[in-house]
Amino acid sequence: MIELAGIIILGILAQWVAWRLKIPAILPLILIGLLVGPIAAEFLSEDGTKWIEPIWNGEKGLFPGDGLYYFVSLAISVILFEGGLTLKRDEIRNVGPVITKLITLGSVITFFGGAIVAHYVFYLSWEVCFLFSALIIVTGPTVITPILRNIPLKKDVSAVLKWEGILIDPIGALVAVLVFEFISVGGDSGFTKTAFIEFGKIILFGTTFGFTFAHALKFVINRNLIPHYLLNVVSLSTVLLVFVESDVFAHESGLLAVVVMGMVLGNSQLQNRKELLYFKESLSVLLISILFILLAANISVDDLMLLYNWNTAVLFAIVVFIIRPLAVFLSTTGSKLKTNEKTFISWVGPRGIVAAGIASLFGTKLIKQGVEGAEYITPLVFMIVLGTVLLNATTARFVAKILGVFLTKSEGILIIGASKFARVIGHYLESNGRHVVLIDSNQTNINKSLELGLEALNVNIYSETLTDNIELSDVGYLMAMTANSDINKYAINKFSKQFGENGSFRLVTRDEMKNSEDNPKEGLFSHTDDFIKLTEVTRKNPLINEIPIRDKDHYDRLIEITNNDDDIVPLFVKDKEGELHIISSYNKDTNKINDNCSLVYLGKLLNSDEDNN
Repeated sequence: MIELAGIIILGILAQWVAWRLKIPAILPLILIGLLVGPIAAEFLSEDGTKWIEPIWNGEKGLFPGDGLYYFVSLAISVILFEGGLTLKRDEIRNVGPVITKLITLGSVITFFGGAIVAHYVFYLSWEVCFLFSALIIVTGPTVITPILRNIPLKKDVSAVLKWEGILIDPIGALVAVLVFEFISVGGDSGFTKTAFIEFGKIILFGTTFGFTFAHALKFVINRNLIPHYLLNVVSLSTVLLVFVESDVFAHESGLLAVVVMGMVLGNSQLQNRKELLYFKESLSVLLISILFILLAANISVDDLMLLYNWNTAVLFAIVVFIIRPLAVFLSTTGSKLKTNEKTFISWVGPRGIVAAGIASLFGTKLIKQGVEGAEYITPLVFMIVLGTVLLNATTARFVAKILGVFLTKSEGILIIGASKFARVIGHYLESNGRHVVLIDSNQTNINKSLELGLEALNVNIYSETLTDNIELSDVGYLMAMTANSDINKYAINKFSKQFGENGSFRLVTRDEMKNSEDNPKEGLFSHTDDFIKLTEVTRKNPLINEIPIRDKDHYDRLIEITNNDDDIVPLFVKDKEGELHIISSYNKDTNKINDNCSLVYLGKLLNSDEDNN
């Protein structure tokens, strides 16, 4: 009981430390695991025992037999499902082929390159070396996500790293399983045929189970066949069912099944999706905290001593500085990614929970089978995991700035509220090359936004979800346009520092419209445009028009016309480069207005008589 409680407490403490230091939690988690495991056994315990013993040894321990590895497998399935839920098709419009090549061609390069290096550096058997290289194929969302969350990157770079980290986990696990089976059966001549059959079964059952159960769960949730208080636990049990059932039909196909299930649900119109994601995210944090401590504590001092030589440094350097860049640059050949973006992707390749978990599982099994060199599997993989995480966590921000992929100016626009006029404005901005994200707590508004091809999130403005959202890393403008003035003011106060570095605006209230002296500095559009007027104008004429500006006086006349016309709302000024500048009700600086600009407005077309008055 003390051990289990201690793991949970230490795990959450490590998560908090990681949050404060803005580093991946895996780093303090592994260090804690090594402290309470092999380090405690060697230096801190009087009787030479570990403070936390993951496997039951007759007198002490948490899991008897293979119980630890069953727990690891089930926990990884939940973590990967949660990762799959966060994958959105819209994120990879420009980099879809790159991601495909990274998880195919990139995996092949890592597989063969890692095996060759391990064989000639540590002189291990080819079978053991290929198992090692299969395990280091994966990168993993548990370590990529914290790095992306703390570093504002260009959207395509962020999308590539995020998608690769989630999709490559089941691929690495699959390859590792095939190599393990090859070693277990002795590598006989019939294995090649068996391997292809098993590979086909894994793909077939993994995708079939994931796709089918995703749609089944979506059906019962959207039809309200599950009471709200059971929604999360039913979803969790379904994930575990899919993982186990798929594994029964095709060994080790469960990881693929849960990733497919998460991706299908994440890209479908699912009620309570955000609530489901919150629960799975919280559960994933707890499971990751427990897993890394357990797996690190399970390592022995003898395992660590195997790495106490220069060969370890050589292997690590070649994997990180040669094999990873080679895989990335070959996989991105012919893509729109620039050299600096490819270089940064090459630099960021930390390994995560899947590599560590499966390494512990297979390493122990092969040692029991008496396979020569199997004792190197777990420590070598943990060395790659800890080393890459430490390297990337401490240098990623600096390297991003040096390479120019760090967003120094955020041009994206976050719109609070997804009502009809907000969707019209958002669609216009998107059509003019701006990254737009709408958020609303009304799922109907979100669905209508998605139908227009806009990026939209069902989010409660009072939750902490927005502050941790990777997809909003390039947002620099905030426009609060809900019907509730309190929400608009709250959004400005809460998020202007994070999302409004270039400008934070909100609609004026009815009371502020009555007295021009109450014109707020963050007032959006003109002083006469509140939610009601925007709604009415959009109802009558849901169109956005542009009219050339002859000079500053002409601009002032146009603004006066729109202020006095209930069917027109001024929105932006478009300069000669096509850049859009938000019109503020408070902004009196119109010196930059010239004959190369245009006024962008919502509503009816201005006729020539009105324009010339």
